[in-house]
Amino acid sequence: MIPEILYEDNHLIVVNKPAGMLVQGDQTGDTPLVDILKTHIKEKYHKPGKVFLGVIHRLDRPTSGVVVMARTSKALQRMNQLFADRKVEKLYWALIPKGLKETTLRLEHWLVRNPQKNKSFAYDQERSQSKKAILTATQRYQLDRFSLVEIQLETGRHHQIRSQLSKIGFPIKGDLKYGAPRSNPNGNIDLHARKLSFVHPVSKEKLAFTASVPNTPLWLAVPSD
Repeated sequence: MIPEILYEDNHLIVVNKPAGMLVQGDQTGDTPLVDILKTHIKEKYHKPGKVFLGVIHRLDRPTSGVVVMARTSKALQRMNQLFADRKVEKLYWALIPKGLKETTLRLEHWLVRNPQKNKSFAYDQERSQSKKAILTATQRYQLDRFSLVEIQLETGRHHQIRSQLSKIGFPIKGDLKYGAPRSNPNGNIDLHARKLSFVHPVSKEKLAFTASVPNTPLWLAVPSD
């Protein structure tokens, strides 16, 4: 299944990744997004031989939202630099339990990644091999039992949003790994990469993309503005 394509030119392809789809292959052997898009490009443009498609950034498998990939090595190199220089604006939406007292809060923690558990642990103080993680979360909408928060990242760490929200006692809905009381029926979590903005690496045009939310009753109850 080809995900919704938000943008496509000679240098980039931007899609709305469904929750549950891998960005790159892993030990499961499931077909990842990068291979699905390579097939799409090969068939659409009748390309002979192998198709180049560079992975610039990733979303966790149970997470949905905007993903951009590079169709040329030049675009890949320049986009990697934009991400490294933090010149890409990323905005996430997450559904968490109701109860946050502040409308907006800035979270600062020190994250330690455990590769064996594929998990990051958040601490209030710096620890050995820890990396500083900073985000701002703003409550945008209240549902019956959950709140929609909009998250702006100042750093990009492994499982940063999941770990930091869990640390303050508000794990993302369905995220058993980080303390949610129960999983979602589909096994995914309610974290969505809502917007991505950057300057095109070749044309220098300012681009901004918004990914529609997953087609589930809870997400569809959230206003889209």
